[in-house]
Amino acid sequence: MDVLQKLFEQHFHSPVVRVQPLQGQLGGSGRRIIRLAGEDLSAIGILHDVREENVAFLEFSRHFRSQGLPVPEIYAEDLNHGAYLEQDLGDTTLFEFLSQNRAGDDIAPVAIAAYRQALATLPRFQIEAGRDLNYKVCYPRASFDRQSIAWDLNYFKYYFLRLAGIPFSEPALERDFGRLSKFLLTAEHNYFLYRDFQSRNIMLCDGQTFFLDYQGGRKGALQYDVASLLFDAKADLPPPVRQQLLDHYLDRLADFIPLDRELFMRHYYAYVYVRVMQALGAYGFRGFFERKPHFLQSVPFALKNVRWLLHNVHLPIELPTLLDAFTSMLGSETLRSLASDADSAKSSDATSATGHLVVRIFSFSFHRDGVPKDETGNGGGFVFDSRSVPNPGREERFKALTGKDAPVIDYLNQQEGAREFLAHTASLVDASVSNYQQRGFKNLMISFGCTGGRHRSVYFAEQLAKHLYEKNNVQVIVRHLELEKLGK
Repeated sequence: MDVLQKLFEQHFHSPVVRVQPLQGQLGGSGRRIIRLAGEDLSAIGILHDVREENVAFLEFSRHFRSQGLPVPEIYAEDLNHGAYLEQDLGDTTLFEFLSQNRAGDDIAPVAIAAYRQALATLPRFQIEAGRDLNYKVCYPRASFDRQSIAWDLNYFKYYFLRLAGIPFSEPALERDFGRLSKFLLTAEHNYFLYRDFQSRNIMLCDGQTFFLDYQGGRKGALQYDVASLLFDAKADLPPPVRQQLLDHYLDRLADFIPLDRELFMRHYYAYVYVRVMQALGAYGFRGFFERKPHFLQSVPFALKNVRWLLHNVHLPIELPTLLDAFTSMLGSETLRSLASDADSAKSSDATSATGHLVVRIFSFSFHRDGVPKDETGNGGGFVFDSRSVPNPGREERFKALTGKDAPVIDYLNQQEGAREFLAHTASLVDASVSNYQQRGFKNLMISFGCTGGRHRSVYFAEQLAKHLYEKNNVQVIVRHLELEKLGK
């Protein structure tokens, strides 16, 4: 916080008199967002540990402003401390403005006008500003390529389908994913892809739309961003409104490039499906895995989009296993009752501490520590060998870091093997926790080992602990044996 106050005072030559954390804007990004105010001016301060993401946002912001696009002005930065200061655009997102100006499916013209303004600006990002953008700073990929698509599809598979208990044949689903990826990449994809073009990242200030959170931008297809906005789950736009806004976007897009609408639409709904799956993966990770109930509240709206797609869209490729999985999702009692279950779980009172199951989670080095001993006398539990996952410790940039540091976490979050390992681990542990609680057991021990005991095992121990923290009547204790030796 001190670094933001210092940046504010150096830039404005005025002391900070009020500091307001904006937790509602934190979302799933891991950034801390703080409003700092002087006597007659204010700014938004950002604290974020991922340097590459910060560099991308700052460089994109300056480039977009040089092109006359409505993005926040960057006032000051301190990349060594993961901090920067930007223009305060107020508190009204497009999502909030929509919510204030609708009654069910009846959306006021003023809200439709705001969407039209946002969509009219989108081609300027995609085409005009994208022409000479420095794509070398893109993070984590310079383009929405086969690898990026695979990350999104597997995010959906491991953190939504698997954690929601939706049955599927993994080899058959992988074949569908391969066909879908190949088809998506036949669309022209040499434009700027905003990546998270949705209603909470668009601000309304002084009657104008402003745009945020494009730090994940890269080269990609035009269809992805408009699909992101129009199928934004919780915004829940009625299908006739979506079609009207899509037509408006295509009219504006035709002002910038020769547009073959039929060709655009051939790929459009495939990108809608990918964006819906990416969102469901995020809801599953934050909701099922990290136990943050408010993310699960978006799932029924996403399923409403899936239902509409299944009933109204015929893709030009065959994806039988994927479509069967979508159908199973719609029939899932667990998913249908998800929002109410999440609310009741959040509000339920825990029983007394004497009824708690204590879960002790250890990280250790197979080479130096050996498997930790169970000192409770309970026996059993799990020992997971995480050495099959790519090792960040082999890369120079990660050697001085640990699995608790943001760059290592970000690196492992992007590894398919790590995501699969974590999903399977959580599933096994959840089953044991439930069984132990029913039988009145008081202790469960879980250990993660890797080669050095500093990166992978620490990461998995921390991630599993985060997953278990919000379970009712579970006390979680985490120890990192190798890090304790190093005083970390």
